[in-house]
Amino acid sequence: MNNEQLVKLGSDTAKNGFRNEDTIVNKFNSWKSDDEAQKWLILMGYDIDKIEMVEAVKLHGYKTDVQVKITIYLKEAISAENISIKLVSNPRGFNQIDKRWVKSYIELWNIPDNIAELLKQFTGETSNTLSSLVLRDNRRVFLDELYSEDQKILIDFFTKNKFLVVSDILKGRGILSAGWMLVAQKSEKNSRWILKNINEVMNYFSDGDVRITDRGSLKIGRITMQRKGGDGGRETAKMLQFKINPAELFDI
Repeated sequence: MNNEQLVKLGSDTAKNGFRNEDTIVNKFNSWKSDDEAQKWLILMGYDIDKIEMVEAVKLHGYKTDVQVKITIYLKEAISAENISIKLVSNPRGFNQIDKRWVKSYIELWNIPDNIAELLKQFTGETSNTLSSLVLRDNRRVFLDELYSEDQKILIDFFTKNKFLVVSDILKGRGILSAGWMLVAQKSEKNSRWILKNINEVMNYFSDGDVRITDRGSLKIGRITMQRKGGDGGRETAKMLQFKINPAELFDI
């Protein structure tokens, strides 16, 4: 199968709807009779005729949601493919891809104290000392309310560390980092799916400048960084989160 055929195969209409991650696990485990699972395996570089066994399991707490182990005939090779699953019902909706307390990001990205303080005031963990404006929300500071020099410091940091940030929030680290992203429309009919290598996904969502939006959040390419909010006003509303619209991958 040539590259043009693989590109065409990479996105298709599903025979049946996708309800949850268990649906995808079951499809892989029924790969001998499941046309879509066979297409996914081909896209990941496997010759269907040489596969002896496929075993898929659902994981929790990692960027990888489903791990698929593939055994080739005569046990010449056993390999594992790690897949990040994004189920979407609204093509214009957003999907949270990472959520943590600012403290965790400080440790992950070695964030300097001054930038950490900006982020904590953005989420409302600490009270405002960094804005000269009357805040539109007394619980926190929007990034466009910061002094211009602080806005520049924040933008410069995320510009310098852009690819580290994008890799950590989309791919993750270690042996359970994601190698693929499967976006599936969560519907009982007229469903569709697209499977992309995680490097292509990162290249797409990192494309664009780091900038502060009119709503006072941060855009890192096509990724939005914002205060979590919600949660009935509980402390967890003060966490930092990153969001994307996975359905955009259908259009590239």
